[in-house]
Amino acid sequence: MTFLKRELCPEVIYADRCTLVFDTDSKRLYVELEVTQAVGGTVDQQMATMDIADYLNQDGQTAGHRELWRLLRTLFGKNIHSTECTDETSSAAMTYNKFRIWENSHDCF
Repeated sequence: MTFLKRELCPEVIYADRCTLVFDTDSKRLYVELEVTQAVGGTVDQQMATMDIADYLNQDGQTAGHRELWRLLRTLFGKNIHSTECTDETSSAAMTYNKFRIWENSHDCF
């Protein structure tokens, strides 16, 4: 299994983390949440996965939400008003290449 991962807000150190994950085997794109809870002197970390739409529909807009919106606008910005795709294969390849670039980018707004 190969996973492409991009932290949505990498400078966050001692808080909950969210990562955009693309599973190249199942072709699934989702958000992985790592939640840290302090319980009676011990620190417990839990992992959960969430569909992108569910993540974006959560209450509150965190830095992770804003970064995901920025990435989606970058990814789909050129075709946001277009309903047709002239070359589906090249469009998919460009999307994959953009995601690979994001994997190495650590800008968070």
